[in-house]
Amino acid sequence: MPVGKIVTAIGLMSGTSLDGIDVALVKTDGVTIVRPGPGIGIPYDPVFRERLRGCLGKTANQPGVADVARELTLRSAAAVHLLLDQNGVSRSDIDVIGFHGQTTLHRPERRLTVQVGDGALLARETGVPVVCDFRSADVAAGGQGAPFAPLYHAALADTVDKPLAVLNIGGVANVTWIGGRGPQDILAFDTGPGNALLDDWTAAAIDRPMDEGGRLARGGAVHGERLAALLDNDYFRQPPPKSLDRDDFSTDALNGLSAADGAATLTALSIAAIVRGRDYFPAPASRWLVCGGGRKNGYLMEQLAGALAVPVDPVETVGWDGDMLEAQAFAYLAVRSLSGLAISLPTTTGAPEPLSGGTLFLPEAG
Repeated sequence: MPVGKIVTAIGLMSGTSLDGIDVALVKTDGVTIVRPGPGIGIPYDPVFRERLRGCLGKTANQPGVADVARELTLRSAAAVHLLLDQNGVSRSDIDVIGFHGQTTLHRPERRLTVQVGDGALLARETGVPVVCDFRSADVAAGGQGAPFAPLYHAALADTVDKPLAVLNIGGVANVTWIGGRGPQDILAFDTGPGNALLDDWTAAAIDRPMDEGGRLARGGAVHGERLAALLDNDYFRQPPPKSLDRDDFSTDALNGLSAADGAATLTALSIAAIVRGRDYFPAPASRWLVCGGGRKNGYLMEQLAGALAVPVDPVETVGWDGDMLEAQAFAYLAVRSLSGLAISLPTTTGAPEPLSGGTLFLPEAG
């Protein structure tokens, strides 16, 4: 695809929170022109969520994973059709789909990352070319394979004052620092646990999928010694680039705590990890913009703003859609992939050089 051509792309994301599929439309040249369109989130039912959770830590060829990957793909195809139908968009108007799939295993130190989902099947089901497998080339070259949204963050932030930090609080939290010297003046890395541990704790403690609004944590007390044990992890002493698997941390250190105290301590962990991350910024960020599910946790946002002592706002304050940002990012990256442009940089994943990536599947390739 010629660089600079504006095309219509759809992105699909199933994140580490395991909450559902996000699907979003973007018109973009894959460089600086970004016109986000409609998007929808489709929650997973509890049964499928547990089947998907059962794939964590597994490779694509282990028993049971292929069936889940097929269902994930068919659900993704249905999400694409629903987005098009709800917005009166023809399939023929879509140039490409960026399909992230679901990360089940992320071990970049072993040059291994696994995202399950069938790009060929999705292309057949939608009749649209599909780019998937975004991370493998980066990891094979020695990069971390994450985070992968920073170039999109930088494109969106073209007119926002800088230095700026864009923080995604999903299952794992990651940050993009954006300077003022052009679209590649960025640094990105996973800060630490985001919502995943808190969601797991809340599900086990009170049979709820998340701590809605931070109400559980707000009523609890932070146990300093337990928090210190969680923070005594080599990950926090490593400089970026660095990335995490969803299950690199566990709630074992909180055994015996009340539901509220465990939630408060895990919220404090996410915040402390984010605050430590700013030590690696080339210059202090004058503002933090937050996307992902964590921005809806009022208690977390209040505590984070106090800890960072600079403005901390949901991305909606600058007109972005915090629920759809990652899905939009993979639409954008699919266009960059088709144009042969880099989708990761040494400063975002630790790749040895700017790298393109992704695998293209055409509908007729079957």
